[in-house]
Amino acid sequence: MPPFVGSNPLSYGFRHNNNMDSNSNIVTIDVGGHLFQTTKQTLNQAGSKSLFSTISSNLDNDSVPFIDRDPEIFSVLLSLLRTGNLPSKAKNFDIQDLIFEARFYGVEQLILNSQSNPSQFEPFDLEKSLLLPLTGRDSPSAISTTENGSVQVAHGCKITSFDWSLKRKSTILTQFPAIDSMLCLNSTTVAVGATDFSGLQILDLVKGSVKKNLNWENVTKSGSTVQAIGTSGEFLFTSFESSRRNSNCIMVYDVNDDFKPVTTIGHYEIFGAELDSAIPATKLRWLPSHNLLMSAGSHSGPSGVLGNIKFWDLRSGNTVWEIKENVDCFSDITASDSSSGIFKVGVHSGEVFHADLRNIGSENAWICLGDQRKVTNGKKEGIGCKIESHGNQVFCTKGGNVELWSEVLIDGSIKGSFGSEGRVFRKNYMGRAKDFCGNRITHFSFGGNRMLVTRKDQQFVEVWQSSVRGF
Repeated sequence: MPPFVGSNPLSYGFRHNNNMDSNSNIVTIDVGGHLFQTTKQTLNQAGSKSLFSTISSNLDNDSVPFIDRDPEIFSVLLSLLRTGNLPSKAKNFDIQDLIFEARFYGVEQLILNSQSNPSQFEPFDLEKSLLLPLTGRDSPSAISTTENGSVQVAHGCKITSFDWSLKRKSTILTQFPAIDSMLCLNSTTVAVGATDFSGLQILDLVKGSVKKNLNWENVTKSGSTVQAIGTSGEFLFTSFESSRRNSNCIMVYDVNDDFKPVTTIGHYEIFGAELDSAIPATKLRWLPSHNLLMSAGSHSGPSGVLGNIKFWDLRSGNTVWEIKENVDCFSDITASDSSSGIFKVGVHSGEVFHADLRNIGSENAWICLGDQRKVTNGKKEGIGCKIESHGNQVFCTKGGNVELWSEVLIDGSIKGSFGSEGRVFRKNYMGRAKDFCGNRITHFSFGGNRMLVTRKDQQFVEVWQSSVRGF
């Protein structure tokens, strides 16, 4: 049976009952034989392109709309329009059924906002709530998320995608033997690369096809492998290294113009023992409020682990700040635009350090947030640690656990033992006791109101979510 009984193209199934006052704000809708009453303002909350808005704008003084759909799910969606949140009775339905009906009415975005909105992210209330299984025997090698919470996971030569509800799953094969770098450009498009396979590919996750092959033509005409990927929304940044490992650069592509090359920055050709130029960027982060691109790379040699961190002005192609990493070089590093700082975990100490971006250009920028005495211990306690920022929080993995670092807002004249003057940070451990001491965490990312975690030798993804949120 069609969804609109006795419908015509203009009426959208309106059935005439001669009981509507044209001056009334009250709207009566017949859904599957059940009558619902609401207001025009409530219906218009669904947006101009929704069926609810169509109903509201097509009312006349003798019509009652009839929609041949499930009345129980309709009542859930009507509550969503009224309050902006799904009612408790929504848990009686499968989320996919609600999404299917919401798409029919044109209000899927409202369900997404109520269930996977980044503003609902509550870092102190996260706990492990769900496991997303992956096909095959390969452990995850990269993970990326979109702002609304959809997830892409690279494992072996495959990419498995989960929609924002984490209920719909699909897997595609790629040309890469293994994927080391992956970045979601939107829910259906990713950029992927590998350290041992030439080129960057833009993949269509729906069709399972390559939309674009991108490469860097280096001086030696050899292939170029991808070391890191980043984006500003407008531009796609890719760190390339020649297959002969004697040159590297960062390519900038226009996302909105078919990924055409815009410029090249940080192009280095290696001569002799110039180790600094031999280090390609393995981490790229865009800082919108500063209009700068952070690139960072490290190298392990006879004299220890050395690295450099550079901040690039895209307009001039020049660096505005460079930090040489000679003592306790970063094992991993991230930048937080909202906190106006950069954070690293030291490869020797395993401790978290902070540098204030408001003091760009200063020497000795790093402030240890942990035990300063570990800096020179030489034990490499930070190997394998990961660090990422999300909102105003900084997350650092150590083994199988996650530390949460948060800034404490206090009077600017007070200098704390775990921060610089005017900025004090405190550490908390995430999760409950049952979540501690799992396999070493290899990757983690954030999307919607969730944190996604992968671990060594495990073929699934952990979903960490607030205990008071979720469906």
